[in-house]
Amino acid sequence: MKELVNRVLVVGGGTAGWLTAGILAKQLNSKQLDSVKVTLVESPNIPIMGVGEGTWPSLRATLQKLEIDEGEFMRECDATFKQGTEFVNWMKPNDGKKHSYYHPLSAVFHAAHDFNLSPYWLLGDAGKQSYDLAVSSQANICSLGFAPKKITTPAYDAIQNYSYHLNANKFATFLAKHCVEKLGVEHLIANVNNVDLDEDGYISSVTTDVQEIETINADFFVDCSGSRSILMGDALGVEWKGISDIIFNDTALAVQVPYPEIDTPIATHTIATAFDSGWTWDIGLHNRRGTGYVYSSRHTSDEKAEETLMKYINQTDDNLEVRKIKLNVGYREEFFNKNCVAIGMSAVFIEPLEASAIFLIDAGANMLADQFPRTRESMKWVEKKYNKTFKLRWEKTLDFVKLHYCISNRRDSQYWIDNCQPETIPDSLKERLEHWKSHPPSKYDFDYAYEPFVLDSYLYVLYGMNFNSDIKHNQSTFAEHERAKMMFSDVEKLTEHLSNELPKQRDLVESVYKYGFQTI
Repeated sequence: MKELVNRVLVVGGGTAGWLTAGILAKQLNSKQLDSVKVTLVESPNIPIMGVGEGTWPSLRATLQKLEIDEGEFMRECDATFKQGTEFVNWMKPNDGKKHSYYHPLSAVFHAAHDFNLSPYWLLGDAGKQSYDLAVSSQANICSLGFAPKKITTPAYDAIQNYSYHLNANKFATFLAKHCVEKLGVEHLIANVNNVDLDEDGYISSVTTDVQEIETINADFFVDCSGSRSILMGDALGVEWKGISDIIFNDTALAVQVPYPEIDTPIATHTIATAFDSGWTWDIGLHNRRGTGYVYSSRHTSDEKAEETLMKYINQTDDNLEVRKIKLNVGYREEFFNKNCVAIGMSAVFIEPLEASAIFLIDAGANMLADQFPRTRESMKWVEKKYNKTFKLRWEKTLDFVKLHYCISNRRDSQYWIDNCQPETIPDSLKERLEHWKSHPPSKYDFDYAYEPFVLDSYLYVLYGMNFNSDIKHNQSTFAEHERAKMMFSDVEKLTEHLSNELPKQRDLVESVYKYGFQTI
């Protein structure tokens, strides 16, 4: 008989642990008596990092799949709507004015599927309009502070694509309650002291410091223990590979800033402002802002970093608690090994730019659930597929994050000079950038179904940062000028229409907290 996988143990809580446990329990129907049982064990002593407050639109689909009420989730997690990111001063200020562009979550006409407007923008068919405003109504909606939908829009539906800003600690607590009460996840609180392997080197059980649950047996294990990596790193010996030669930021300072007034407008996008040794994040929740400074300790001191952060938030309140967080950027050489998968910081970690961390958690958990091996014999094939796909996602994420630094024209500090050195840029990204100097990016540059950052995302960053694609030698190829001009005009009309239809962010959030959304 084949050895069945009937018991899954997730080690570690937080967003990674509970999101993974919930996705597995839902997909594997853990509430049924004869199905796969999912258990999560977490330490009572290890705090959640609690700064992953920006998310991706894919989380909407996951929450809906888990049958979570969107209004309840938002209310319980202080959540607001996120429609993208505004990047401030990632380029050298021009004539003393700040440089700013948006990476919104959607375009009116998607470059890969509808019509690629970028060459026509490069050839001047949109006039002097910046790229983000020319191709996306959402960039303008963000700048004006409007929400992505109405209170009458059904739960999880969108008028403009969106994700969330949320309180990461409250989100983990909310997920835990939902997973236990609605999805059949068993919740244990204990420290894992030891990991036991069988004669084939597979994990067979873990030992805890709680006598009543001293030994926890399972057939499959998920390592969500963060940078400690109790299972994948310590027990199975899968090596961690650092990327500090590519991504310099290794430290973050985080602080929660109260709103000055109860009705202060809430930004509907993340604000990422570049400084001489890193960048600040600014995330608007319902009752406060979550802010922080991500920086390279090789290029500045902790004291100077805190000065930068305090100056940015314009606060002199001594009662504000500033938390220092070390960032161990890198990845496991394998993400799936034997009967264990690492998800979250135990698998990969890159700085919080573009909220890629929670995407990789969500994508990894859903991928595992979709191809979950029900027998030990099937694990090797699933392991091979999982590692190949997740490695691709990780490498593409690394390329995209590095893109924001290496095409900047800032040279005002050693940090920016070093970030643009060719030896710090992955070869895969260098090849693309060289080609794009004379050809605008196209869908054929993005040939994998599981690319985390698609053509539109690259276009927003490239042309938001004034990347020079000289296509005059080839402009006869792009002959649909009238069509392009009509589409640029359609974007302007849609922007005007939405500006008259959509509510302000705070107004919608308050209504959602009070009434919720109608279900479909």
